Amino acid sequence: MKTNIKKYAAILTIMVLMLSACKKFGDVNIDPTRSSNLDPSLQLTNVQLRFSGDLEVNEKLGLVFTMPLVQQIGGIWLNRNGQFYVYDRNYLSSLWNNTYNNDVVNIVDAVNRTKNDPTKTNLNAICRIMKVYEFARMTDVYGDIPYFEAGKAFTDGIIQPKFDKQEDIYNDFFKELAEASAQLDVAKDAVKGDLFYNGAIASWKKFANSLRLRYAMRLVKINPDKAKVEAQAAYTAGVFSSNAELCKLVHQDVQNSYVDIRGNGVSAAFCQSEVIPRVQDPFIEQLRNTNDPRLSHMVRYYIDIVNRPFDRIDITDQVKAQIGYNGVPPNEYIWDGWMNPITIDIPGVGPTEAVNNDQKAQLANFLIRNNAPFLHQTYAEVELLLAEATVRWGANFGGTAAEHYAKGIEAAISQLSLFPGGPSISSTDISNFIKGNNLIPGREIEMINKQLWIALLLNGPEAYANWRRSGFPVLASSTNYDSSVQTTPRRFEYPIFELEQNAVNAAAAVAAIGPGGNTWTNRVWWDKP
Repeated sequence: MKTNIKKYAAILTIMVLMLSACKKFGDVNIDPTRSSNLDPSLQLTNVQLRFSGDLEVNEKLGLVFTMPLVQQIGGIWLNRNGQFYVYDRNYLSSLWNNTYNNDVVNIVDAVNRTKNDPTKTNLNAICRIMKVYEFARMTDVYGDIPYFEAGKAFTDGIIQPKFDKQEDIYNDFFKELAEASAQLDVAKDAVKGDLFYNGAIASWKKFANSLRLRYAMRLVKINPDKAKVEAQAAYTAGVFSSNAELCKLVHQDVQNSYVDIRGNGVSAAFCQSEVIPRVQDPFIEQLRNTNDPRLSHMVRYYIDIVNRPFDRIDITDQVKAQIGYNGVPPNEYIWDGWMNPITIDIPGVGPTEAVNNDQKAQLANFLIRNNAPFLHQTYAEVELLLAEATVRWGANFGGTAAEHYAKGIEAAISQLSLFPGGPSISSTDISNFIKGNNLIPGREIEMINKQLWIALLLNGPEAYANWRRSGFPVLASSTNYDSSVQTTPRRFEYPIFELEQNAVNAAAAVAAIGPGGNTWTNRVWWDKP
């Protein structure tokens, strides 16, 4: 996978240079705004790599907003917007501006280039799945968005696309995922440029169906009947059945810039911070109160070394012996709740003072390495969603809720070993944890989604979406003296540029939101109170 990323990154660089070069003369019968021979497999590569490699989007969407919003990380200045609801329209617009201008244009074009080509039916199906995945992140954050007309400025001359209702967008997601899954055929074209599964058709089928399950469960409050039908159809078509089938992208060991996209963009956001984000107390408390074997591996104490995150000194055992596990409260910066120095003994160094920052726990190094995999969708998520579906609609999903729940937890704990330097937690420890945290009648959905909250760590947008649609874990609003609003934001606001340059269509979308309009305390369609 590393070799593939390196090779395709080089090709993409050349491609961009070629596309951006100006020709003084040319065939007047050729549309100068479009490439006639752009390889759609390279467009797929570009979109896949940018999804988790683009530092601009992953920093602002994940580190700045969504992970702090769901109280997983926080404490540093860069977390303030999500942790304390500090308004910044530029940051809220980052996903929109970067995705429409880059990824949407490419993936829509790739679908169009392949849709009538009998030699590229598998590539077309994979691009259709990737298109759904790309737009889902957008609509789950913003609500109604341009979808059916998006990315068609060059092909159809549509420069002011209409906004589509999220309900209509979701209905098309289900259609596209079902059709694309059925279209995939191992006897047809071999797909090149695929960084997720290296063209493995059976894996793409399961990914399409697993995404369909994810999006079906978004609807449990707004349209439970539709949710049930789509969840059942997804399961019947075939979803992930082991960690070997989950969807991930293994990045290179490169510290991304805002141009380089080879490394993990979420990790890059962590590692370029002068002060590394801390773990929020609710997340630590969930692990500690359930005797979760992941706690000692995922949450560590370090003495930071500025701009050298992987040279920082692990002092977990010494600090934990004196203060236990301590993160940052949801409504505090790292410098609030100041802690006096404590003396520890570092082997080879001697007695050392651990100051305030050293006593606020962080995520372990292995989780935020530059070459950490980005987990797009996991087997753990699928099993936990099946557990919830079984609670809601009965045993039509291949097992009892307790069985799916146990499989989901086991998979979530085991997936830590996919990270370079990650732990392999023993089956005995996993079994004991599951036995100590059996589903409690009347609290099943709460317990299932608390486990999803943990399993979705480092996938901030998905953790934020699942928290909104399920209501769990119950998180109190974390306002402080810097807060712009007093309740947890439920969506991102449309960018100023879109409101001005696509004024008529944007105004209709704003009016459709309801009272208050384009505010971040309003809700997307499926996020029913």
